[in-house]
Amino acid sequence: MNDTPFQTLLGEDPAFQSAIRSAHLLSATDVTVLITGESGSGKELFAHAIHASSPRAGEPFITINCAALPDSLAESELFGHARGSFTGAVADREGRIQAAHGGTLFLDEVGELTPVVQAKLLRFLETGEVQPVGVNRPVTANVRVVAATHRDLFQRVREGQFREDLYYRLNVVPVTVPPLRERSRDVEMLLEHFLKSLADKHQVAVPRLDAACRSTLLNHSWPGNVRELRNLCERLVILHPAEIVRSEHLPEELFSTSVEEDLSEIQGHGGFVLPESGIDFSAMESHMIKQALRKARGNRSRAARLLGLTRDAFLYRIKKHAISF
Repeated sequence: MNDTPFQTLLGEDPAFQSAIRSAHLLSATDVTVLITGESGSGKELFAHAIHASSPRAGEPFITINCAALPDSLAESELFGHARGSFTGAVADREGRIQAAHGGTLFLDEVGELTPVVQAKLLRFLETGEVQPVGVNRPVTANVRVVAATHRDLFQRVREGQFREDLYYRLNVVPVTVPPLRERSRDVEMLLEHFLKSLADKHQVAVPRLDAACRSTLLNHSWPGNVRELRNLCERLVILHPAEIVRSEHLPEELFSTSVEEDLSEIQGHGGFVLPESGIDFSAMESHMIKQALRKARGNRSRAARLLGLTRDAFLYRIKKHAISF
């Protein structure tokens, strides 16, 4: 897959590489594709790569966010309308499907479509015909459909929220993008890539991560997936160009998710639950001490009590981690 659009999809994790191989194979066909995965995991990048590697690469790639479509406009946006077909329709308008003629239509968050629009989309997938609002005769559109969702569409079918026949029309060849927490081996590669590329974009020197900071980022669960990682890298590039980035430069919410949620899940009175990937105990201890100091507003005796330590034991740990407050 050298010198292909799939090179933009960075990762060596086996499940991620399997998704890339599947997407690459089907890009040469016209088959409908359903890309599933959590928000921020890179579904749109996969859709772009499929289109750019396909025979339709020179034709339009039209994206529509189904979750952002108001119910009253969804049908018109997708299928178009004729002048005077409803209040505010002051001119004929081509729908997004027609705009994608010859190319690819990417339906992001397809699970959010209303039942009425689901029925019309099904008809288009079956016949290749589009019925604009207020037009008596359908028009034909030659479009390849790639859909994406973060939802379990099969579960929505069972709940009566999504048409079963449309589900099977879309789910011809599924591609599942794994979340970043399941691609822990890829985090360091993505960190280096985003820090370098974003520094180039903003024309600044690349910041460097110290050992504790790097360890924190490698052990974070990344609930926002690759999007969260990229946004953090852009923040570090802008705020700390050419500097050494330490743990205290990282946003507080990053510690609350990585330590309090992933490392501190409580089962009754049982204590912490160790994640499968393990932890950096030294980094966790340092973070907990800093949190205790913040909660105690710098009062070391009170911070020690919050952690169940004697004052001497607490002061020893402050010195051990070189924490200044």
